[in-house]
Amino acid sequence: MKKINYILPLIVLGVSISSCKKTLEAPAKSSLEASVIFSTQNLAEGAITGILQSFAEQNSHRGRYIVFYGTNTDVEVQSSIKNTADEKSKLANYGTNVNNEQMNTENNSWAMLYSGIERANLAISGLRTYGNVDNNPVMAQLLGEALTLRAVIYLDLIKAWGDVPARFEPITGETLYKPRADRDVIYKQLLADLAEASNYLAWPNGSTRTSSVERINKAFAKGMRARIALMAGGYALRQDKTVRLSNDPDLTREKMYEIAKTECLDVIASGTVRLLPSFETVFRNLNQEVLTAGQESIWELPFADGRGRVIFDLGVNHAKIDKYTAQNRGGTTVANPTMWYEFERQDTRRAVSITPYGWDSDGTANTAFQVASTLGRMYFGKYRYEWMKRRVTSTNDDGINWMYMRYSDILLMAAEAINEIDGPAQASQYLRLVRERAYAGNTAMVATYMATATASKDAFFNAIVKERALEFVGEMLRKQDLIRWNLLDSKLAENKVKLEQLENRQGIYANLPLRVYYSLAADNETLNIYGLNFGDTDAIGAAGGYTGNKAWTMVSTNDVSTFWNALYVGQPSKQPYWPIWQRFLDASNGTLNNTFLGL
Repeated sequence: MKKINYILPLIVLGVSISSCKKTLEAPAKSSLEASVIFSTQNLAEGAITGILQSFAEQNSHRGRYIVFYGTNTDVEVQSSIKNTADEKSKLANYGTNVNNEQMNTENNSWAMLYSGIERANLAISGLRTYGNVDNNPVMAQLLGEALTLRAVIYLDLIKAWGDVPARFEPITGETLYKPRADRDVIYKQLLADLAEASNYLAWPNGSTRTSSVERINKAFAKGMRARIALMAGGYALRQDKTVRLSNDPDLTREKMYEIAKTECLDVIASGTVRLLPSFETVFRNLNQEVLTAGQESIWELPFADGRGRVIFDLGVNHAKIDKYTAQNRGGTTVANPTMWYEFERQDTRRAVSITPYGWDSDGTANTAFQVASTLGRMYFGKYRYEWMKRRVTSTNDDGINWMYMRYSDILLMAAEAINEIDGPAQASQYLRLVRERAYAGNTAMVATYMATATASKDAFFNAIVKERALEFVGEMLRKQDLIRWNLLDSKLAENKVKLEQLENRQGIYANLPLRVYYSLAADNETLNIYGLNFGDTDAIGAAGGYTGNKAWTMVSTNDVSTFWNALYVGQPSKQPYWPIWQRFLDASNGTLNNTFLGL
């Protein structure tokens, strides 16, 4: 069970999230003085919990950001993709407007994240002033957590909205209205904050306070600093409406790659986190709520049992109540159909990451059996009710944590940065570790792959681009990767062609079967499916004695829309971010706009 209880001390309730006329109000006087809150360990702990609560509100990360940010890419797509006028689809297809019904509410992610920033600012200010952090390691740890959580919030704001208002001090009446700031200003502050936070934080299991993946630790702060450095040194759509690198001499690609290299190597050298031998175990642990630090998961955004919608939105669909769940949900966001075919059949990640089936039952808690899905609706197998130890009974939440960073990301960031600085020979060992786990027992395949990948710096970079797609299916890292590499337009255009070819069995997909063939296994629960691999044929499937078959297609009955044309409705690089929503524009006293997005 989760240990996070969202009970706020009075000091962090000073932020009031939006009314029709205001986005933020200056904090009211607390009934407890900051000097008491931030010199008392238990009360200061509550301030950190208050920051976390911002993620768990109904329309924050819990119900909006996690499911909608990150799609559509060549890896993840909205399940409602073909209805381009649907408000959920608009959030993914690079064509939303300021009045999006899913987001233009006073309690959506924008508001909740700025609530979290205010809470973090209050905690940071209070701990610096009253926490005696130079002499009290517990208070120092809490300061490190607050600094790191603020960086997490700003990172997610920048990913979703680009340049955003910079607030690094508690709000006053004079600072209530702020325009978008150049994100480079924010990046530099976050890089400095995380360097400082690393001095305060213990490594995973370095203290009792870092024995759980739900607590911020030094490895995560360093990993976050590497992730932010790669963003800061990469491409982005800027306020002058150009997609370019930063002009700031402090944020050159070379300097940012050096930071990423140093931080990732520090984490690797620490030996405090590790690559689990089995890819499947990583996600079984997540679903079974194994919170022990020092394994592959570095930090998880914690949700209490009655909060969080990870399986609810991203998981394998259960069409009815069944033996595994009292919640018939899953599949709001799904795998891009081409991703199944990007994996080689020997790659152990494929069966974990994507399922070509969902679940059905007789509608009671007694049965459950797999049913073949469709080509356009394959699910993220990393999130499964059937892997949980407890039964979800809530109608709205499942309580599974959101795995924000894991060790394989550290390895692949290290490989990317070292390749740019030192070349593929020095970088190869880190990519190899990820590849060896994926191809357990296939050493010859790994050796052949690595020989090709290390042929040149460009070849290695291309290998990293592909490997991050395969490794992080359903983890919502792809969109930002494509943005910082300046590959968003080209990869989506390439995927659009692939999707059409796959549906029509052209190009590399020409010889794939038109149908899939299936039967329930002897356990009357799991499905044996034929027709999903290169080399399979309809002739073999039809003669294979299967009890059922279906057309393997993205097209439904009387469906005239096309999956591929719905992937994006405008040029993705021209609107890679969401606009600031209308109610916040209206409440900004004229300081906020979306002109760089053409809105």
